[in-house]
Amino acid sequence: MTEAGAAIAPSLDRQAAGRLMRRATVAALAAALVMIAIKLFAYLATGSVSLLSTLFDSALDFAASMVNLIAVRQSLMPADAEHRFGHGKAEPLAGLVQMAFILGSSLILLVEVYDRFTEPHVVTRSEIGIGVMLASIVITGALIFYQRRVVRLTGSVAVGADSAHYGSDFLVNFSVILALVLVAQFGFWWADPVFGLAIAIFIGYTAVQIGRQSLDMLMDREMDDATREKIKMIVRGHAEVIDLHDLKTRKAGLDSFIQFHLELADDISLKEAHSIADAVEAQLLAAFPGAAILIHQDPQSVVVKRRYRA
Repeated sequence: MTEAGAAIAPSLDRQAAGRLMRRATVAALAAALVMIAIKLFAYLATGSVSLLSTLFDSALDFAASMVNLIAVRQSLMPADAEHRFGHGKAEPLAGLVQMAFILGSSLILLVEVYDRFTEPHVVTRSEIGIGVMLASIVITGALIFYQRRVVRLTGSVAVGADSAHYGSDFLVNFSVILALVLVAQFGFWWADPVFGLAIAIFIGYTAVQIGRQSLDMLMDREMDDATREKIKMIVRGHAEVIDLHDLKTRKAGLDSFIQFHLELADDISLKEAHSIADAVEAQLLAAFPGAAILIHQDPQSVVVKRRYRA
């Protein structure tokens, strides 16, 4: 999952990034629909609570992916008169909605697990459940591979949250297979609700992580230290730049924002200061394509006086 403080994604123009993000959300919806259908069949055939847990999860995956689809389309809308900084925060909002969906599935599953502990239920036709879970592993693995490629190229928070969710599903599917084998081969009836409980806890943990990362972006958390150091290195690399201060950074979806004060010699003209700032901005844009960059030029003597008074 991409954090609010993470480095800006590798170079990719906004139009191409938008296409990849839309395709990723559609792929997630299609995968969720297929898995809902096969897991419902498997649960009806086996009665396994572990399978039921993954059915719940897939149903909520579909709902969460639908929210993602809407949020991604909204976030890709260009800035307008009412939204001067764009619509990028639609992505972390979708992450918070995903957190709610995932926590809901975890709570529903906990109730079902309690019922199975108090009233043990016999799991039947385990081979069907195992076959369905193997198919789910293949589908989920292919989706995660594609989503992570999209996240790597775009830095999308919404797609990253979806990928983290499906990543937990991938691990869950393996645990369900193990539970079914223990029940079928060794008669350990308790394995089914125990694994269901473990899955519920893991799903809840995933939800909290997604929520934390989304809140980081909504609260305009700074980019990570490595990214900030890279920005400083680029700025200080210009021969006529003395230093910089008051560096502030944030991300909102695909939109990145960088602002700072540029410290320059006292004896240069306004035109020269403007040219230096333009050159620094061009270098930053080469490293962070599409970023909104705001540079304020300060004479060095003014900066020194401020620091002395402080």
